[in-house]
Amino acid sequence: VSHFSAMVNTHRKLILNIYCSAIILPQICICSQFTSSSNDQYNENPGVFPVATNGEPFPWRELRLPTKVIPLHYDLFVHPNLTSLDFVASEKIEVLVRDTTQFIILHSHGLEIMNATLQSEEDLRYKKSGEKLTVLSYPAHQQIALLVPEKLMADLRYSVAIDFQAKLADGFEGFYKSTYRTLGGETRTIAVTDFEPTHARMAFPCFDEPLFKANFSIKIRRESRHIALSNMPKVSIYASPDKWSQTHYALEASLKLLDFYENYFNIHYPLPKLDLVAIPDFESGAMENWGLVTYRETSLLFDPKTSSTSDKLWVTKVIAHELAHQWFGNLVTMEWWNDIWLNEGFATYMELISVNVTYPELQFDNIFLNDCFEVIKSDSLNSSRPVSKQAETPTQIQEMFDDISYKKGACLLNMLKDFLSEEKFKKGIIHYLKKFSYRNAKNDDLWSSLSNSCLESDFTSGGFCYSDSKTTSNTLTFLEENVEVKDIMTTWTRQKGIPLVVVEQEGRLLKLRQERFLNGVFRDDPEWGALQERWYLWHIPVTYSTSSSNAIHRHLLTSKTDTLYLPEKTSWVKLNVDSNGYYIVHYEAHGWDQLIAVLNQNHTLLRPKDRIGLIHDAFQLVSAGRLTLDKALDLTHYLQHETSIPALLQGLDYLESFYHTMDRRNISDITENLKRYLLQYFKPVIDMQSWSDEGSVWDRRLRSSLLKLACYLNYAPCIRKATELFSQWMESSGKLNIPSDVLKIVYSVGAQTTEGWNYLLEQYGLSLSGAEKNKILYALSTSKHQEKLIKLIDLGMEGKVIKTQDLASLLYAIARNPKGQQLAWNFVKENWTHLLERFELSSFPMRIIISGTTSHFSSKDELQEVKLFFESLQTQGSYLEIFQIVLETISKNIKWLEKNLPSLRNWLLISI
Repeated sequence: VSHFSAMVNTHRKLILNIYCSAIILPQICICSQFTSSSNDQYNENPGVFPVATNGEPFPWRELRLPTKVIPLHYDLFVHPNLTSLDFVASEKIEVLVRDTTQFIILHSHGLEIMNATLQSEEDLRYKKSGEKLTVLSYPAHQQIALLVPEKLMADLRYSVAIDFQAKLADGFEGFYKSTYRTLGGETRTIAVTDFEPTHARMAFPCFDEPLFKANFSIKIRRESRHIALSNMPKVSIYASPDKWSQTHYALEASLKLLDFYENYFNIHYPLPKLDLVAIPDFESGAMENWGLVTYRETSLLFDPKTSSTSDKLWVTKVIAHELAHQWFGNLVTMEWWNDIWLNEGFATYMELISVNVTYPELQFDNIFLNDCFEVIKSDSLNSSRPVSKQAETPTQIQEMFDDISYKKGACLLNMLKDFLSEEKFKKGIIHYLKKFSYRNAKNDDLWSSLSNSCLESDFTSGGFCYSDSKTTSNTLTFLEENVEVKDIMTTWTRQKGIPLVVVEQEGRLLKLRQERFLNGVFRDDPEWGALQERWYLWHIPVTYSTSSSNAIHRHLLTSKTDTLYLPEKTSWVKLNVDSNGYYIVHYEAHGWDQLIAVLNQNHTLLRPKDRIGLIHDAFQLVSAGRLTLDKALDLTHYLQHETSIPALLQGLDYLESFYHTMDRRNISDITENLKRYLLQYFKPVIDMQSWSDEGSVWDRRLRSSLLKLACYLNYAPCIRKATELFSQWMESSGKLNIPSDVLKIVYSVGAQTTEGWNYLLEQYGLSLSGAEKNKILYALSTSKHQEKLIKLIDLGMEGKVIKTQDLASLLYAIARNPKGQQLAWNFVKENWTHLLERFELSSFPMRIIISGTTSHFSSKDELQEVKLFFESLQTQGSYLEIFQIVLETISKNIKWLEKNLPSLRNWLLISI
């Protein structure tokens, strides 16, 4: 393809099929989704309503649209002009009036409405011209009102025609412009859409809420040298022409994953095509438009020369996520944004299921486990939120797209699958998807489907289900108790946080206690009791193993305390088998000592994921003041014998994070001793690493992690080898193929000289590989010269050499550099207004910028500085949830240092 230019892709919240009338639901199914009031409040008292831009009363005051009029079909025509960077368009919306009304309310944001007309079914039948409608605009709610001359009558269909135009947006939302450079240096423009969650209204007037699902027909006018993509039959992967060679892996992966999902869900992919498109300028990782999935280039393209094993994992994971959305999100959509986790949590969970089957060599379940550990960090703060939470404004809706919806949602589903059994869980999912296909669903619909594992096709004419050769009720029999899935799961979705299960073994008695786990709040803190008392119970599927047998024991903990009787004497008990449960475990009395002894004597007596879980829980308990740091550090002593790479990396990650914390705080004695300990303790395994791309996925991940740490700690053999490879690469004018797993390390060492840094920046501008550009940008951000870091930020703000989409990750990386942490934060404070011109306040990049430049702070002065800045923003009406999360994180960091600095210092003196 010589030019890749005009395109419009449609968003799953609005476009659920294109000119395929066979899937239109019966009218009763559409209507049953809504409730309506019997009269127009506006006619009763127009004075209480807001004022439109022309000074007249606007007839609707709610953020949510009224449900008296619902869309059935959109006929959309768009003509984007890639020279003038604007578009003109028209649409016809077939609507059903459910209750008599004198107006139609739609969403519209930044569009100039030129004309609007209405035709009744009779007008259409006799080809009469439509009646011109008065259009009122209320920008505060991003709504327009179409006032009709005569009341629209209930149960009738009408056609609304609207002509409109607008500029192509400058950001990453709605209908926006993007550019790329060819090998010949030509800059080309494309027009792209990205609508989730509330941005379809920037491309055309519409009912921009998930409940208003409708069919679409789309026409795009373009020049002959351009191509247009929409949700129409055509099956391809698209990228800019110079990058076509990087699309092969994505094509292979998407075909394998699509086949897997069709078999797993027992539902054929419902559209006649699927396109995957790499967009040069894209805010998030990808967007699951039904039939036309758009991706950031680094989430789709794979260059064998410069993409590492981690890059391959990322591409596979994102493709798996977006293809899962073709069923979860597109085929079945949540009713409202409070349940966005139904889409995102399921898609994240299905990454685990699909990739484990299609690419078993990637050993993805350990990656998934790390995702659960990541979200626990934020969920154990008091500033967390419930999985399902009310959201009304666009900002509140945007904030729902976070780790709680994605990762916690997925981890809860994995825990439920482990509790129900994989077979029953899968049956329930299929039941849910088949029952709510082309419709909307809510939390309770899912729990109902999972409680009843019978599919409708399983029922006999007598109305009984005989699946599994026995009658199945709508409850689950578990440990001789009837347990409703809804009763269990609402304790996890409607309250925030994560439980702590405290266990104490007394002979053959196992005493259990649950409480709320709070990171950074200690039991002797004044607020601890109040925070515990306000919380209610979780229904926790507890699993445990013992020294006596390989059996997995199960118990549903539904009370504050409980006592279990062990079937036989045992020297140790380990809870949360394979870390499938979403809870932290604390072993009182001698519990931790017993487990540490097992690890030191023969660590293979415990499962690999159990060892990972023990390391994770121990250091989390340190942050909550429930375990001493030296005890957690003692637990890591066995790591020199660890045979599981994920477990080894888990322990190494904590030790490395302590080093970076001390380095940023300039606590030189601990920094030096920790450096000595790491290089001494892990020297045998560091020296064992080759500078190649050989071995399994986890061999390669270990290589990347260990050599990166070794070079960061200035380990002489590592610096020497990286310097040698970098020099050879420069001498070859960038043509030498350095093994991709060590590429970031080599570039980072090379970036420490002025000559190397300048050469890397030059190569950054020339590289066609997004994976390589990411590695170069990271390397450039590690420079110890502040003027170089300032230059990077300036280039990111300019948006030419370093694209604006990469500014957030750049600031995050610079803030992690001890020489750049204050620099990045100062930049954010001084350029807040300019940043808001590039990113929406509640967007993912802004949240990365806010947390990335502040959440590593660990002094009271820094806390006060950040707090004052956030308070100044609050007076301007722009306060976000992320501000509270950051302030609590900094407070937690301060308390950690106050409590654990002496312990870390003493432990190192003993250990080295």
